[in-house]
Amino acid sequence: MKSLVIAEKPSVGRDIARVLGCKQGGNGYLEGKDYVVTWALGHLIELADPESYGDQWKEWKMETLPMLPERMEIQVIKKTGHQYQTVKKQMYRKDIGQIIIATDAGREGELVARWIVKKAGVKKPMKRLWISSVTDKAIRQGFSSLKEAREYQKLYEAAVARAEADWLVGLNATRALTVKHNAQLSCGRVQTPTLAIIAKREAQIKAFQPKLYYGLKMNSKEAVWTWKTSQNSNSTYSKEEIQKVQKGVVNGTAVVTEVRKKQQKSYAPQLYDLTSLQQDANRMFGFSAKQTLDYMQNLYECYKVVTYPRTDSRYLTADIVDTIPERLRACRGGIYASICGRLLKSSIKGNKSFVDDKKVSDHHAIIPTEQGIHLKDLEYGERRIYELVVSRFLAVLLPPYQQTEVTAVCEGQQFTLKGRILEQPGWQEIRMLQKEAGINAEDCYDEDDKEAAKGEIIAGSIPDFLKGQKILFMEGKITEGKTKPPLPFTEATLLAAMENPVKYMDNADQNLRKTLGETGGLGTVATRADIIEKLFNSFMIEKRDQYIHLTSKGRQVLELAPQGLTSPELTARWEQELSNIARGKAKKKDFEAEIRAYTVDIVKDIQASSKTYRHDNLTGKKCPECGKLMLEVNHKNGKMLVCQDRECGYRKTLSKVTNARCPQCHKKMELVGEGENRRFTCACGYREKLSAFEKRRKESGGGVSKKDVSRYMNKIKQEAKEPVNNAFADAFAKLKL
Repeated sequence: MKSLVIAEKPSVGRDIARVLGCKQGGNGYLEGKDYVVTWALGHLIELADPESYGDQWKEWKMETLPMLPERMEIQVIKKTGHQYQTVKKQMYRKDIGQIIIATDAGREGELVARWIVKKAGVKKPMKRLWISSVTDKAIRQGFSSLKEAREYQKLYEAAVARAEADWLVGLNATRALTVKHNAQLSCGRVQTPTLAIIAKREAQIKAFQPKLYYGLKMNSKEAVWTWKTSQNSNSTYSKEEIQKVQKGVVNGTAVVTEVRKKQQKSYAPQLYDLTSLQQDANRMFGFSAKQTLDYMQNLYECYKVVTYPRTDSRYLTADIVDTIPERLRACRGGIYASICGRLLKSSIKGNKSFVDDKKVSDHHAIIPTEQGIHLKDLEYGERRIYELVVSRFLAVLLPPYQQTEVTAVCEGQQFTLKGRILEQPGWQEIRMLQKEAGINAEDCYDEDDKEAAKGEIIAGSIPDFLKGQKILFMEGKITEGKTKPPLPFTEATLLAAMENPVKYMDNADQNLRKTLGETGGLGTVATRADIIEKLFNSFMIEKRDQYIHLTSKGRQVLELAPQGLTSPELTARWEQELSNIARGKAKKKDFEAEIRAYTVDIVKDIQASSKTYRHDNLTGKKCPECGKLMLEVNHKNGKMLVCQDRECGYRKTLSKVTNARCPQCHKKMELVGEGENRRFTCACGYREKLSAFEKRRKESGGGVSKKDVSRYMNKIKQEAKEPVNNAFADAFAKLKL
C-alpha cells in the first residue's frame, strides 16, 4: 500500500515528491514506489456562502439577520475545484493505505488539509508531517519522525472555531451595515480595531500642543557637561530656571563627586519573527508588509533558503544549535562572508539570548536553512530580505560589544558627563558592513545601540577623572527644543501597534491588558499584512508619502460599527480562547455559543442605530457601464474612479505611483493620463510625457527601459480587472443596491 501526501502548495509538493522519489507525473500529483504526492492551492475548501443555506439569505435584507446556521457547512472553492477533484480521486484510490498531512505546520495549514479530507468524506488513517523548512534534509528528517494526526485534532478544532467565528461576526456585521446604510461597508474583529488605532493616533496628533523646553551645556577644559534636574532629566520647560542655573555656574568651580566606570555588555537584537522582519523591511527598503511576506514565501518555498516565515517566535530550540555550522556554510556569500568564515572557525554555542525551548510554540525564529544559493539568482526584494535574515542570524552569534561608561556629578547644580568607548565591535560589525553597503539600518536598533555605533566614540575620548577633582566651567550654552507630536503610522509602526495594541485600549483593566499581550495583539503574524492590504483595497485607509491616514469612509465605518468591534479587547479574548482550545483547555462548543450570542447583539446594535453614512467623494462623472455616479478614491499606489454600485464593479485608474524618480527632487513620480497623453508628474511641479521619459532613459542608458514601462503598464491593466475589495468581495458581488 502507498501513502498519499497532501502538501499546501505545488512548489512544496514537488520538493517533497523529489525527495521521496516520486517521478511519475500526473495531472496535479506525482507518484513513486511508496508515495503519491498531491497538493492544494492554498485553501481548496471554504465555509459555505450564506446563499447555500436557503432562499432566506439569497437577498441582503435586514429582516433575515442575523444569519445563524444550525450547522456550519463547507464548500469547494469553484476557482480551484479541479485540483480538489484531483486530490479527492487520489484519496479514494484502493492502493492508498494512509494519508500524510504535509501542509504548513500551523493552525491554518491544519485547516487546509482537514477540510479537504472532511469534504471528501474519506476514512483512512492519517499521519502529520511537521517541519519548519522545506530543505531536502528537513523533509527527510520529518518523514522519519511522522506524528499521529490525532495529536493535532485540537489545533484543527481551534482553526475551525476561528473560521466560523469570523464568518458569523464578519458577514453578519457587513450585511447589516451595508443594508442599513445602502453603501459598500465592511467590518471585522481585526480590521475595525486596526482602524480605531489609526484614528486614535490621528486624534493625538490633532490635539497635540507643542511646548518649548530648555537644557544647558557647560564647557570645561576637559569636556562638555550636561545639566541634570533632580528628577534626572536634562531639560526643563522653564526658561527662567535655566537662565538662573546658567548665571550661577558660569566661571564657577565644580567638584567631581562621583566617578563610575563599568563594563557593559549590549547583546544583539533578537532573531526575526515575521512581524519584526516586516517592520525592518518597511523602514529600510520601503517594502509593504505584504511584499515582505511574498518575498519570504518565495525564499521559503522556491529557493528553500529560509525557515518557515509565518512565525511569532524570536527564539530557537536547543536542537537547532547543532545545525548552525551547516547554515553558516550555506550563507557565506555576499557582504557577510568574512563573518561567516570567522564564526565557522570558532566554537558555536547557543545561549539564552536566542535559544529557549519554552519560548517556541509551533515554529522557531526565522533563520537561514542549510540550503546555499547564488545571490545573483534572487531578485532585488528577495535578496534584501534574505540578507536581513542572514544579518540578524549572524548578529546573535557574535559577542556583545564592550563599552566603558564614565559618569561624573558636580556639586551645586548637577551636571553629568557620559561617554562610551567601543573597545571591541562584537555584533556591531554587522551594522558597519550594512553601512558600507549603503543599507540604512539606523531605525532598527535602540538608542544605546545607535549611540555606541557612532564613529566619534573611540578609545580615549573621555579623560580620566578623580573624585574630588576641581573643574572650572568657562562658558555655557542654553539649548532649546520643541516637543513634537507623534508621527502618523507607517506600515512598520502600524504592524508594531497591531502586535502590541495595549496603549491604544481605553479600558484600563489590567487583566485584559495582560491577556492582549499574551495573545499576540491584533491578528497573527500570518494575517496582519493581509488586514492592512484589505483596509487599503476597501479604501478605508490611504497612503500619503510613507504615512497611513484614515479616509472619510474609514472614519465613518468606525462611527457606524458596533462599539465592541472597534476595540482590540475582542480579538484578545478570541485568541486566548482559541489558544485554550488548541491546548485542550477549553471546548469548541462553548466558544461557538459565545460567538453566536455576540453576533445577535451586534446585529441588534446596527439595526437600532440612528447614525447615517454619506459618500463625500462622489464625482460628477458617470460610470460608462451602469450610468451611476463614480467615486474618486485614493488607492495605496495612486488614484482611481470606482463605480458606487458594487454589482457593476467598474473602475478606472487615474494615476499610479511609480518607481521612476523625478530628475529635480528625486521623489517617486506618478503616471497619469491615457494613451498618447500619459505623463509623469511630481509633487515638486515637474512634468514629463511618457514618450519623452522613455527617450531620456534610453539615451542615458540607465533606469527604466521601454520593456520595463510596457511591463508596468500591463500590470496596471491587470490590476484594473481585479475586484476593488478583497474582503467579502464575493458577498458584495451578490448585492444589488
